[in-house]
Amino acid sequence: MPREVPIELVRNIGIMAHIDAGKTTTTERILFYTGPSHKLGEVHEGTAVMDWMTQEQERGITITSAATTCRWGEHWINIIDTPGHVDFTIEVERCLRVLDGAITVLDGVAGVEPQTETVWRQADKYRVPRLVFVNKLDRIGADFDRAVEMVHERLGAKTLMLQRPVGSEADFHGVIDLLEMRQIMWHDETLGAQFDVVDIAPELREDAEFHREALVEALTEFDDQLLEKVLDGQTPTVDELRAAIRHATVQNLAVPVLCGSAFKNKGIQPLLDAVNAYLPSPLDVPPVSGQELKGKEPTGKIVDRAPSDDAPFCALAFKIASDSYVGQLTYIRVYSGTMKVGQVVRIAAKGLRERIGRLLRMHANQREDIEYVHAGDIAAVVGLKHVTTGDTLCQENAPLLLECIDFPDPVIRIAIEPRTKADEEKLNAALERLAIEDPSFRQMVDGETGQRLIAGMGELHLEIIVDRLMREFNVKANVGRPQVAYRETVTRVGRGESTFERQLGGRGLFAQVALEVAPGAQGSGFTFVNKASEAEVPAMFLTAVRQGAEAGYQSGSLASYPMADVQVTLVGGAFSETDSTEMAFTSAASMAFRAACREAAPVLLEPVMAVEIVVPEENVGDVIGDTASRRGEVKGMELRGRLQSIKAEVPLAMMVGYATELRSATQGRGTYTMQFARFAQVPESVSRQIVGEPR
Repeated sequence: MPREVPIELVRNIGIMAHIDAGKTTTTERILFYTGPSHKLGEVHEGTAVMDWMTQEQERGITITSAATTCRWGEHWINIIDTPGHVDFTIEVERCLRVLDGAITVLDGVAGVEPQTETVWRQADKYRVPRLVFVNKLDRIGADFDRAVEMVHERLGAKTLMLQRPVGSEADFHGVIDLLEMRQIMWHDETLGAQFDVVDIAPELREDAEFHREALVEALTEFDDQLLEKVLDGQTPTVDELRAAIRHATVQNLAVPVLCGSAFKNKGIQPLLDAVNAYLPSPLDVPPVSGQELKGKEPTGKIVDRAPSDDAPFCALAFKIASDSYVGQLTYIRVYSGTMKVGQVVRIAAKGLRERIGRLLRMHANQREDIEYVHAGDIAAVVGLKHVTTGDTLCQENAPLLLECIDFPDPVIRIAIEPRTKADEEKLNAALERLAIEDPSFRQMVDGETGQRLIAGMGELHLEIIVDRLMREFNVKANVGRPQVAYRETVTRVGRGESTFERQLGGRGLFAQVALEVAPGAQGSGFTFVNKASEAEVPAMFLTAVRQGAEAGYQSGSLASYPMADVQVTLVGGAFSETDSTEMAFTSAASMAFRAACREAAPVLLEPVMAVEIVVPEENVGDVIGDTASRRGEVKGMELRGRLQSIKAEVPLAMMVGYATELRSATQGRGTYTMQFARFAQVPESVSRQIVGEPR
């Protein structure tokens, strides 16, 4: 089946920003002006197309990324609207992994906020070209120039200002296009669908000419031909400037900046024009690379796949979701080749085959059946049973393994128990489904208490999980208070030795293991080194020793929390020709590891969060005092309009329930955001309470 549009006219973009910057409202306006929506959806009314989950509509925030497709001019645009709350950062991570470009939305009052910096770093990681849209310029305190300066200072990006606002705050009613030197004014009575293009007002022309010259000067850094033309005293054409902007954007050399107010229906059409003109098509980004496979094993040979319909089929499953009508949906990004309904594909790393039952083009939670997908497409597949997030789907005779997606470890957990036996079965099935959908959510059973624990990225994350369990899966359960996911580590070298000697069914079991543990480099996790001779521990038992040590690593010696960054060295041991087994060495290694940890001055580590608290001036003193009482450390303050922004680092354990307390202390006017910063050692007095020792 032929393509609907050529691949060079396809745009795969994400919309990303800090919470409440206006991502979903911007997406709703895009859908309204491009045709898929026939009325404007509003986040605050719970009618936004892209916020289709009940929990999203009630809270007025985006929780899960939603995909949609629209057309603007001749171009086909696949859009993913991502969450802005730090608890759902994994949604942004896995979407950026498969996107070719992105729009970063900024609040015109707040400018660059903490989660903006996080998603910007994620986009840097995957080298995703970006546009910046400074939104909410109709709000009191909006400052376009300050927001642009913050992009330059905080994000380290070179900015290309393509527009200037006409008016500010309540008087904001249009933009000046600095490329074509014209003024665009929207009609409020048509909800922004119609606009007039007029000459720049005389009082604004001088400012516009100054910034246009600055734009041309900035572009000469990236285009030698443009520089020569300017030095010769010639005026570059609009097409030449557009080509220079596109080159700088696609190569991640600079970021075009546009402005508007999505809620007031201003600025969206020029933003769509900029997406078409400046963001890359699948042909403009480097071809995807993966490892060639022989059977299930990678050969180590790196292969590039061109974004062509004629190349072998290759796609990445980047998201799995449950749909109440069609069952499990697997969202895929097709990097090369074509695939049709009924075709058999291979799950690269697992060596399994799956038949494609249905292909869907998604419009949030609405579905449209399609027969084919082509290189550059984003679509959903129904009914894949063995696929998990990050799996590569490929042609059977041309297997390729793409790089997987990294998922962060949870930082907070709660105990959950079903009320009845029937609920237990439903809970097990529901948790399994949620874990497949969300790789940053984990479930486990506490080895000592037997309690079932669920773990996530924050209070809101777990609150949403519990809400979905009760509403969507109809599970009745008792839920405990949030508990912090502590870690343990060692602070010096320690040695432990253990002998495992048993009689089992008339046969002896014997193994002796001597281990040393030492602090590892930050972020190194578990590392294992063998310094024992073959005469002490034969090579056939090394895997068993490592497994035993890893088992001990999962449950530390202080309070049975998982450990972090420990180097384990096998320094000696003994075996029996007749009685030694892998099980015996695994048990001996586990006991030796725990003994070594007790000698290595073990300590507790706790997650420390980077917190930004925005409060009125009169509440600053109280908030700083409260932060200190929570073992927090204030890192800096910044005046933001009529509000103060306080940046601090605070242990996560002290932030549980903070939202309610902050609202109470500031009469509902204070807000805060936080994201994981690092693990830090727990003070001894607090550690004793956690471990349960007397003070």
